[in-house]
Amino acid sequence: MSQAPRKILVTSALPYANGSIHLGHLLEHIQTNIWTRFQKMRGHTCFSVCADDAHGTPVMLKAQELGITPEEMVTRTRAEHHQDLLDFDIDYDNYYVTHSDENKLLSETIYNRLNAAGYISKKTINQLYDPEKGMFLPDRFVKGDCPKCGAEDQNGDSCDVCAATYSPTELKNPRSVVSGATPVLKDSEHYFFDLPKFEGMLKDWIQSGAIQSEMANKLQEWFEQGLQQWDISRDAPYFGFEIPNAPGKYFYVWVDAPVGYMASFMNFCAGNNINFDEYWSADSDAELYHFIGKDIMYFHCLFWPAMLEGANYRKPTGVNIHGFVTVNGAKMSKSKGTFIKARTYLEHLNPEYLRYYFASKLNDSVTDIDLNFEDFTQKVNSDLVGKVVNIASRCASFITKKFDGKLSQTILDEALLNEFTHASESIATHFENRQYHHAIREIMALADKANQFIDTQAPWVTIKDPDQQQLTHDVCSMGIHMFRVLSIYLSPVLPDLSQKAQAFLNDEFTWDSAQTTLTGHEINKFKAMLQRVDADKVAAMVDASKENLAVTEDASKAKKKTKKETTPAPKSDNELAPTISFDDFAKVDLRIAKIVSAEHVEGADKLLRLQLDIGAETKQVFAGIKSAYAPEDLAGKLTVMVANLAPRKMRFGMSEGMVLAAGPGGDELYILEPHSGAQPGMRVK
Repeated sequence: MSQAPRKILVTSALPYANGSIHLGHLLEHIQTNIWTRFQKMRGHTCFSVCADDAHGTPVMLKAQELGITPEEMVTRTRAEHHQDLLDFDIDYDNYYVTHSDENKLLSETIYNRLNAAGYISKKTINQLYDPEKGMFLPDRFVKGDCPKCGAEDQNGDSCDVCAATYSPTELKNPRSVVSGATPVLKDSEHYFFDLPKFEGMLKDWIQSGAIQSEMANKLQEWFEQGLQQWDISRDAPYFGFEIPNAPGKYFYVWVDAPVGYMASFMNFCAGNNINFDEYWSADSDAELYHFIGKDIMYFHCLFWPAMLEGANYRKPTGVNIHGFVTVNGAKMSKSKGTFIKARTYLEHLNPEYLRYYFASKLNDSVTDIDLNFEDFTQKVNSDLVGKVVNIASRCASFITKKFDGKLSQTILDEALLNEFTHASESIATHFENRQYHHAIREIMALADKANQFIDTQAPWVTIKDPDQQQLTHDVCSMGIHMFRVLSIYLSPVLPDLSQKAQAFLNDEFTWDSAQTTLTGHEINKFKAMLQRVDADKVAAMVDASKENLAVTEDASKAKKKTKKETTPAPKSDNELAPTISFDDFAKVDLRIAKIVSAEHVEGADKLLRLQLDIGAETKQVFAGIKSAYAPEDLAGKLTVMVANLAPRKMRFGMSEGMVLAAGPGGDELYILEPHSGAQPGMRVK
């Protein structure tokens, strides 16, 4: 169902130009890109812009350390950031930089309008000054003893030990992080923005639905404490834009950074015949959305809308705030190798894996997202390779080899296909509302139904019967139709997989393409679309991300000792293994599994490849039961599997568990079968 066309401008928070993009940044850029791609697929006019945040003391000092100008450093870093994003299929319509002519013009325009309206004032303040470097010190560049608890080496604005907050001038034994010198107090005239005058407007805007309710409630703390005048100036030396008619005074980086959204769009408009004012004028009917992290909420939800209001520009339609990324349940760590840069990830793994995993976790709340590598590996392999791509790979070869590469004219199960196509609006609503995890869950439930249909129809069996050739054609065509609809729904999340699917299907996707069916359509030869996640590559990525780690001699000895003391397997079936504790046994997760398919493994004498349904997901297992069972005898049977066994890489693929069997071996091997009434996914207790 098509919607009335919308005009939408989307932005992501600007990466700072003094370091590399890491997985934490990527969460936001991927979230933004999925939403933007979805809107474009729906036929809306939707532009997305971003830029490198170039100004401020850290950039200036980093450039000095490297022996280059700030401009040179920003140019290098921006190029690195942009390439990283492109390689993750994050394709902003314009990726710019805040150190630009457009940003200077717009920052001065906004300041001049605010000043003319009486929202700017001047006041002399007392600050810490580094006498050796000849510069005033921002809070983060002062360290000393906490004035509350006395803890040493604490930051200039807060204590990590007792959580106290304070002014840098309250620190005991302060020192400059820049030079190590003892700072002195010095007066300076600063410029302030009159934020309190916008209190009423801000309260109304915050409660209008523009931000999540949990964040709106959090912002109430600022109003309870009373809004304060905002210091918008910094003293030379400073890398930034000089304030008009104020020599030696520069805009604080958080003044011109959000203006960078406007500047990047202005730069894009100039080269694409787009009217800038249609999106930024106070009476604009376009929609404006910012995607940001919770750590910069105050700047985007208090200072920024007040600046826009005071300068007669439009305010954001919505500010979408997300949480942080944790890895394996903990804060990202350089020593553990979980502080992973975008480029390090790309050197080891497919970016589509991360896009999918984040999408499967993302919603519209501000909760943190945990990247668990074991879950990451299992989810991608099970969902994308084992379910979605598997549908096409199982059906395509029959269409190509037996039916001249053309789909059947018949839709074998219209009710089932309608279930797929009718899911369009539900899934679209999930994407629109940033409930990506609900969209993924619904898409994968459909993928399960597609695989169950193919398993039931068993085209690999009917193809052998001359009287069932038409049925085989219809079944495989039905599988391709379902795969196509799933690929359309996944396109915002997996653009590369979508392109491969479109090439295979000889088709072009829009969101509404799901409502058409390609009966009698010619498809191309199927090519592998996505490889399974290799656990070794995940480990190598983590290893490559570790910093300052040394393996001690004791650790090396302990490792050898552990290896030496590992208990060997029993020598025969009659010899019992050593006893284990109940806690060890309790770690084994035994589940009822339905064998949805079984097939021979080319080049393996003993193995069968099993697809096992355990309720919430399907797992692939290579089982050494070929001598006792023919594949066609296993489909539909219930058995018991170890569901939490670590995936094991084999030369035939990844085995994601183990089925339980008993017997001396050979053709006397029997899989465990539960009594009737058991259901896939039930835990064996």
